[in-house]
Amino acid sequence: MKSRSPTSFEVARRARVSRTTVSLVLNRVPGASISEPTRARVLKVAREMGYVPHAVGKALASRRTMSIGVAYSADQASRPFLQLVIEGLSQATRKRDQRLLVESFDEGDRARTILELTRARHIDGLVMWGPRHGDPVIAALARDGFPLVMIGSVEVEGPCSIDIDNRAAAKSIVTHLLELGHRRIACITNAPTSYLSASDRVAGWREALGERGVKPDPGLVREGDFTAESGREAMESILDGRRLPTAVFAASDTVAFGAMKALHERGLRIPEDVSVAGFDDIPLAAFATPPLTTVRIPGIEEGIRAGEILMDLLDGRVRPGYSETIEARLVVRASTARPARRAKHG
Repeated sequence: MKSRSPTSFEVARRARVSRTTVSLVLNRVPGASISEPTRARVLKVAREMGYVPHAVGKALASRRTMSIGVAYSADQASRPFLQLVIEGLSQATRKRDQRLLVESFDEGDRARTILELTRARHIDGLVMWGPRHGDPVIAALARDGFPLVMIGSVEVEGPCSIDIDNRAAAKSIVTHLLELGHRRIACITNAPTSYLSASDRVAGWREALGERGVKPDPGLVREGDFTAESGREAMESILDGRRLPTAVFAASDTVAFGAMKALHERGLRIPEDVSVAGFDDIPLAAFATPPLTTVRIPGIEEGIRAGEILMDLLDGRVRPGYSETIEARLVVRASTARPARRAKHG
């Protein structure tokens, strides 16, 4: 026969405190005036007795839903890197007995979906993906004072953020191509340049070229749109130009896969005719043909930290506006090499 679970009353009696104190300690209610010795004694007794607070009771005690949300565009839903971030968020919320509400939206309903979700208080806080220049939704959430963590940089005061240094990371991979001897280096963005990450990565491409005395050619820049198909179309457009690049920097691995397909279809070899570099280091990057040189962003770690920062914000352990930068590093594989000769049309 299964043994009965202990009650909060029994924990309180053994720890020699009130049931209110047990509730405040075990539900981690922010601002509760409880001494550390008392807190430690309650936690020790609860652990020894195997007591687990009831989910509804936790929510009532803390006046919170015990849920955080993550919102992203439906256009981004198929991105492998996004799935890594969501897995990291899930790990973080499970560890702290929270629930994760995953919400995608169509671009036309973006503002309505996010503001209804937050203003109805279905969640305690929100993680958002892909900030944009002059984003009115982020500005509205900042005015509302809603607890928010952006994966990416922000342009307004209030939200917390976690990001890599996109400009420096892009600069590092373009510098790698320059050190190999490439000078005509095309750039295909990961997303429209209204996204901060896209414009920052183009800026890194431009900066790396400029420091080596290479004039950036705007005719070698195309916009991607999160998908491999957009990378393929952008690469085809570049190949239809008058002079071919000897290398391509695609600002996401998914976009890079599409660019590689376009090169293969034109009979161009990678890296003998054109070197290709990506960004993100999603798991499939190492299995591309050839394996893809890229910038590694630890997606699961980024998701874990985004979740931890948001929950720390809710508990008063970090202040609004807190930002954190995680490290990205260059991973060199077989898709980049010294330019053997001028690339030709296929």
